[in-house]
Amino acid sequence: MNSARRCSALFREICVSSVGGQPARTPLPPAGSAATGTRCCHIGPGGGGVRRTGDPLKPGAAASTITAPVCPMGSSSSRLFGTMAQALSSSSLTQPDPDLDEDQDLVEVEPEQLLRECEEALRRRPARPHRDLVQPKLLAPCSHQHNPSIRVLQWNILAQALGEGKDSFIRCPLEALSWHERKYQILEEILTYRPDIVCLQEVDHYYDTFQPIMARLGYHGNFLPKPWSPCLDVEHNNGPDGCALFYRRSRFHLHSTAHLRLSAMMLPTNQVAIAQTLRCLATGRQLCVAVTHLKARSGWERLRSAQGADLLQSLQGITTPGSGAGPGPIPLVVCGDFNAEPSEDVYRRFSSSPLGLSSAYKLLSGDGQTEPAYTSWKIRPSGESCSTLDYIWYSERALRVEALLDIPTEQQIGPNRLPSYHYPSDHLALLCDISFREGPHRLL
Repeated sequence: MNSARRCSALFREICVSSVGGQPARTPLPPAGSAATGTRCCHIGPGGGGVRRTGDPLKPGAAASTITAPVCPMGSSSSRLFGTMAQALSSSSLTQPDPDLDEDQDLVEVEPEQLLRECEEALRRRPARPHRDLVQPKLLAPCSHQHNPSIRVLQWNILAQALGEGKDSFIRCPLEALSWHERKYQILEEILTYRPDIVCLQEVDHYYDTFQPIMARLGYHGNFLPKPWSPCLDVEHNNGPDGCALFYRRSRFHLHSTAHLRLSAMMLPTNQVAIAQTLRCLATGRQLCVAVTHLKARSGWERLRSAQGADLLQSLQGITTPGSGAGPGPIPLVVCGDFNAEPSEDVYRRFSSSPLGLSSAYKLLSGDGQTEPAYTSWKIRPSGESCSTLDYIWYSERALRVEALLDIPTEQQIGPNRLPSYHYPSDHLALLCDISFREGPHRLL
């Protein structure tokens, strides 16, 4: 029995099933929050209103213009949570090996219906911050007739066991962290933007929630838990947390998968990465996508740097073709919570790597060289932390960024910071649309 099957067997024994019942009564948000009973309409596959970048985003900047309307959410005409229950009770739950292809035979559920169910489940919660898709002003638009863009979502979703049991968000009510509602907030975010690739960290509800639901939505998933997950120290946990990578089956074909346990100074650590080489069905070109989560906390900067160096070395081997295999290295996208500010050595390692990587979110700034002021903003007993920790790295010579999801303002985030009644994680989701650059050999 492989490790994935052993983990899934343990999950089935200890997890609390979310199948077959409605969520508990949602608590009212605190006074002064956004009005209940309305939620932002979703943005379709083409994204929301696109605007050009201006000045670099800073805490306290003015809110962006809302380009998607706000619509009232009444009762659903279909049986509430029917799509969710159908997905969670699917046969994929009993086949948890991430490399199996049984999900190819699943009857897919309608994303619009599941999105409506999420909105209905969250009708008493304030709407999440509205975010615009932004076209970097330093880049000219390009045609997508034969080279459609690829939408990539990066998100540390906050492990449920850590959020409720260890992270001590002193300004976040415990009721706001209830899995009954939080899972719908996470799914609502994913369904709103319809990414082609989803990279998640701190996933501790993979087999009982994300794998079956995402499979029914048309995604193939892969999961790699941490060897010594801190979630296991929490009573009534749902198993170890780890990294998950999903790709849309209608867009990609899987070529290979690598599960990496990151090392530092030749010693294995508790951090992991998944790297998958995919073939884009629209263009026929290959793309390597990696997801990781580096060591947290201040004082571990050297360890993070060593983990980053190990990951880069592994990715160099994966993306370098053998003799006669192709015209050059396979384009690469690396998503993750690096737990590192841009001033850290691990950031410099990635930005100066021979792989030619650049950080996508720098393009939100006016000069195209400055990271956002924050991707995580939380308040713990040790104090308030406003940090840039999350990144989407891409091969700048082979890929181009078409659009980015902007960063909510301080006003949108609110005085109690993250997580909250209106946002399910202490990290913001990052999202970008990328496309393949046309190489010289394709222009002849």
